[in-house]
Amino acid sequence: MSQVRPTLLEIVVKTAVTHSVTYTIVGLLASSLLDYTRFFAESSLNLLMRPTSDPWVMAGPLFQPIRGAMFGGVFYLLREPFFGKKNGWLVMWIALVVIGILGTFGPAPGSIEGMVYSTLPTWVHLRGLPEVLLQSLSLSLLLSAWVQHPQKRWMRWTMGISFSVLLSFPIIGLLAGQPR
Repeated sequence: MSQVRPTLLEIVVKTAVTHSVTYTIVGLLASSLLDYTRFFAESSLNLLMRPTSDPWVMAGPLFQPIRGAMFGGVFYLLREPFFGKKNGWLVMWIALVVIGILGTFGPAPGSIEGMVYSTLPTWVHLRGLPEVLLQSLSLSLLLSAWVQHPQKRWMRWTMGISFSVLLSFPIIGLLAGQPR
């Protein structure tokens, strides 16, 4: 495997873009397939989650570049095992799953702490796991490919256009929903 020497800026920007794109696409798919509108309203999550019609939920993707940039800063510190090895995407995904999903410090739905300390039924915890597992896997695979192959301009264009289009949807939706 060739030695990839990505810069801090490159990893932060690519992570912010990739996280935002995968978060939005997987989130839209999960929301539709898992019927989050009904699920959030009819389960015990109605005390925890905003309704899917809430403007903050619509604005959610707009905050993901910030989260992605934060991830990128950490990924830069771990660039050798994540981007310098053949299966670095797998190391990244396992780290995200163990630290960010199952092993969070707070009682988030789907985490061990959440299953132990929250009053949410186990099925509620398990129902959302496919979404976060798929999104973190997509992030790991796409980001690793993009960082390890910076010469592939089609990837830069595809990710850049996807990022721009997907983040324009919530902006248009929020503006269209404003009273005149």
